[in-house]
Amino acid sequence: MKKPAVFMDRDGTVNEQMGYINHLDRFVLLPGAAKAIRLLNVAGYLAIIVSNQSGVARGYFPVDLVHRVHDKMNALIKKEGAVLDGIYFCPHYPDGKVPPYGMKCDCRKPGIGLIEKAVASFDMDMENSYVIGDRCSDIEMAHRAGLKGIMVKTGYGMGDLEYVFPKLPFQPFHVAEDLLDAVKWILG
Repeated sequence: MKKPAVFMDRDGTVNEQMGYINHLDRFVLLPGAAKAIRLLNVAGYLAIIVSNQSGVARGYFPVDLVHRVHDKMNALIKKEGAVLDGIYFCPHYPDGKVPPYGMKCDCRKPGIGLIEKAVASFDMDMENSYVIGDRCSDIEMAHRAGLKGIMVKTGYGMGDLEYVFPKLPFQPFHVAEDLLDAVKWILG
């Protein structure tokens, strides 16, 4: 049976936006994020992270750190009874200095490669799926994938809403205060 999915950006949506998470101690879960993911779990939605991590290609941190950050994220949300069904990230950047990550790819948001990887792994009801993020690239990815994009005001959200979106041909389907507010809106 197909399940709807909620594709969530990581930095600025699930955890505090601190620029590059170049050390494990810089990963701080946002209040209500684990509860939001638990609500998705209970409601039968697939909870999936989709994240650009170009710091790997830029040489700011090794790809191993991204995996350790995701282990920490999983452990923190598990303490609150929540589970992520999948984590997909893009380590690439066209001008990156670290082989093999310094390249143009299809998975870097706003491209839809991360969503395509998730779709290949799960039997998804895409018609009832959503993207939640704090950047215009998240909403553009949703638009390109034919999904409803929800913008959160955490992370870069407030700035993108005020300064970037007025110039863009696409807009968020909905604007929420944070991840928990977005999930409640989806389930409401």
